[in-house]
Amino acid sequence: MPDWTKKPGAPILTHPYGQPSAFEKKVVRRTATQLRSGQGSTLTPLASLRGIITPGGLHFERHHGGVPDIDPTRHSLMVHGLVDRSMQFSLDDLHRLPSVSRIHFIECSGNTGSEWTKATRTDVQGTHGLLSCSEWTGVPLSILLAETGFARDARWILAEGADGAAMSRSIPLAKALDDVIVAYAQNGEAIRPEQGYPLRLICPGYEGNTHIKWLRRLKLGRYPFYTREETSKYTDLMPDGKARAFSLTMGVKSVIVRPSGGMKLSSRGLLEINGLAWSGHGKITRVDVSTDGGRTWTNARLDGMVLRKCLTKFTLPWVWNGESSILQSRAFDDSGNIQETRQTLHNRYGDNLYYHNNAIQSWSVSESGDVSNVFI
Repeated sequence: MPDWTKKPGAPILTHPYGQPSAFEKKVVRRTATQLRSGQGSTLTPLASLRGIITPGGLHFERHHGGVPDIDPTRHSLMVHGLVDRSMQFSLDDLHRLPSVSRIHFIECSGNTGSEWTKATRTDVQGTHGLLSCSEWTGVPLSILLAETGFARDARWILAEGADGAAMSRSIPLAKALDDVIVAYAQNGEAIRPEQGYPLRLICPGYEGNTHIKWLRRLKLGRYPFYTREETSKYTDLMPDGKARAFSLTMGVKSVIVRPSGGMKLSSRGLLEINGLAWSGHGKITRVDVSTDGGRTWTNARLDGMVLRKCLTKFTLPWVWNGESSILQSRAFDDSGNIQETRQTLHNRYGDNLYYHNNAIQSWSVSESGDVSNVFI
């Protein structure tokens, strides 16, 4: 009988805010970049998570001017520009309005960008860690726009944050009226400071930097506002030297998280391949898995909830016979999109692309059971 069964455990409220077990202390975000003036990012430990929900404390971060310490009683959201009446909403005002709760992924457009021309990162946290999924609660932006009204020729919205960088992006009005949320809660609690407390814009399926944190104003206009983050940054450089702007929707994508880079298969025999799939265009309809580098494919099982613009879990039983293998997955969505190979994408976009890399990821399994990142 183990020692913990022979005596009472820790009393209630040892930690007023619940903490993970000490035996899970290695399940943490890892720094990807740390630059001056508060710029930087952290990565979600995808291989250590189960299911599709990312705990608030493990959701990836990307900051352009650090994390502001905002007093919610002094914070408000302004809606102005080409509207019938400019309005300012306090947090209390927003709490009074009809709310929704929806589960959506957020993925930085630079996720897997380091893998465009060669395999550089060791594990799935390094290659795909700028990806998380949460339940977001707040007010549909369409409700706020119904309150303010807007001009017939309004087509775009400038969303601006209250951080030191005043992070700003242009959002199509059609998108705002469709499924955008002004969120004040994440996974059942107030949004955490590094995720945009007290207000964050959630643009389901769009690249992560459009989900403006610490949201303070929305300005309606006729044209895109061409901010720094959508001109000199977050554009896709094409082979002819031109940059593709406003490539906002994240493509269909998947990755095997167990087994994945940095892991070691302990023995031969039956194991379960686990992975995640997602698409900014809609719902995942199918995921195929290959254990021989794409020569043959097997349809995986979609496990649990399958929601629009949300992570979807997939599984496949596999008997490892001790031979070297290449593990891959490819996803399909309900808009007819198929996750493509790196070579196909390179032929289309050239070598200069960094953002929106949704190529098939490959993991090599050696005869000794060691799993590593491999470029195919």
